[in-house]
Amino acid sequence: MKIALVAQHATPLSPRAGTGPDSDDLGLSELTRMLARHGHHVTVYAQKQVAGQPGQARLHDGVKVEHLSAGPVPPASGRGEQGDASLLERVPAFSGPLRSRLENERPDVVHALHWTSGLAALAAVRDLSIPVVQEFSSLGVTERRVRVQADDASAARIRLEPAIGRSAAAVVATHSAEVPDLASLGVHRSAIKVVPWGVDTDTFTPEGPVAKRNGRPRLVTVADLREREALQTLLRALTRVPGAELMVVGGPARAELPRDGEYADLARFAGALGLTDRVIFTGAVQYGALPALLRSADLVVSTCQYEPSGTTSLQAMACGTPVLAPAVGGHMDAVVNGTTGILIPAGRPALLAQRIRQLLAHPILIEAYGVAAADRVRSRYSWDRIADETLAVYEKAAAAA
Repeated sequence: MKIALVAQHATPLSPRAGTGPDSDDLGLSELTRMLARHGHHVTVYAQKQVAGQPGQARLHDGVKVEHLSAGPVPPASGRGEQGDASLLERVPAFSGPLRSRLENERPDVVHALHWTSGLAALAAVRDLSIPVVQEFSSLGVTERRVRVQADDASAARIRLEPAIGRSAAAVVATHSAEVPDLASLGVHRSAIKVVPWGVDTDTFTPEGPVAKRNGRPRLVTVADLREREALQTLLRALTRVPGAELMVVGGPARAELPRDGEYADLARFAGALGLTDRVIFTGAVQYGALPALLRSADLVVSTCQYEPSGTTSLQAMACGTPVLAPAVGGHMDAVVNGTTGILIPAGRPALLAQRIRQLLAHPILIEAYGVAAADRVRSRYSWDRIADETLAVYEKAAAAA
């Protein structure tokens, strides 16, 4: 099968691979690698985001990347990341060369990641009889409901996502809670298939190096420092867990933290609670160092308002570390309550602290949860399985077309 994967926003050749907001780059690399390993030919179409990016390059055996020009780009020293407003503005310029490539290459299916990629893909395949599989990863209506920080394109996104979903041959939902939201937009349930984002189970394993510990019970959270309310909930809970330390992973590099306003506000809040000596802000942690840090934790805790993929929780589980998380988004599928971790109602610091204390008091239970967590990720979330399920969606869409 010839597969075109449209990811206007992605940078697959130089993935944004640290901690913080979810990025599709690493998952995109793993998914395409597995698809090629199954014998399929994959081309990733991304928008050229910085000067000097090659027009075409190999990502893996059987996988190539094409960077399509969609207007002026910043110099190579620039960040190379564009928000939804900029991506939306460049959709017409991006979809033009995309159509030319699809006419010449004639893939069997087009898989669009992100809503602006869906707009571009649907415009590019018009009258070409090539099915489009859409994957939103996160929906604007859901983010508005949970008050996730919006950008200038949010209104357009909420208006356009229903049309994109209804026009696609199939829609991939990354977690089961996304299905009713998609149905509310008018997407027929028979067109929706839940296929989660996977985990690199060769990198994230229970075996391997462990970050240095200092003898105290350790909690780790991986978060966007802009999620102030969620992190304040966790800090309040920590006041009720005497002796434990909390490592907050995320934000800019550690050397740049003193100049970051979000860090300064959270550090002041921790100080006001008397937690300064028990809270460590690590800044961004590179992808390769993350498994050792997750293995060093007794528990990984999330208090996020919304988590579309649950990636960090899955990575922790793959390392054999139980997770405490709110029952939102991808966590609802990833964390089996009472088996691989615990689901906690959002915004309940006293209850969260109680559950943390209960687990820390029973290390054998933590170990049992960790074993079950690693088994669950290996059996359900390996990229090999995710690729199989994604291919099934492609094949059904191609047969219908």
